[in-house]
Amino acid sequence: MATATTRRADAQRNIAAILTAAADCLTRDPNASTSEIAKAAGVGRVTLYGHFPSRAELVDAVFVQAIAVGEETLGKVDLTGDPRAALTRLIESSWHLVDQYRALLLAAQETLPPGRVRELHADPMARVERLLERGRKENVFRSDLPTSWLVSVMHNVMHGAASEIHAGRITSADAAPYITATLLAAFTPPT
Repeated sequence: MATATTRRADAQRNIAAILTAAADCLTRDPNASTSEIAKAAGVGRVTLYGHFPSRAELVDAVFVQAIAVGEETLGKVDLTGDPRAALTRLIESSWHLVDQYRALLLAAQETLPPGRVRELHADPMARVERLLERGRKENVFRSDLPTSWLVSVMHNVMHGAASEIHAGRITSADAAPYITATLLAAFTPPT
């Protein structure tokens, strides 16, 4: 007879397998079904739904996990020195993450309630906000618009680039330079 500890360990292994499979499947195809994900995880749909009662909850959990991995990466970006150079480094690192998780982002945008994707970006956006505030104090970033608006512009330009790649209008290699040029121009104080 299985003990409660064994059942919990099995459940944890199943959850980890489901999240890994979901990340892999959704990264390849933002429309991957729960059946495909369950099969890739080596579990039945009943097991998958036992842990994640809806596809939206599964997509949310995978996206939360991707954001946590991204936060670890972005936390290592050097944001010292010239704010414009720091912003360029942050954009490049952020873009690599957005590009890596582009299909997952599309799945999240299509599946999760409005505002949830933005809510999950609170920590990365706080990092941008701190950098923009520092740049504003040093008079290299515009101060005539609210910082929250500038952060939103960055968020939307990054996610817009992912959509443009998905639509085949730009390449992944073009995105970081386009994003950087767009945001530096948008953040430069008017003369």
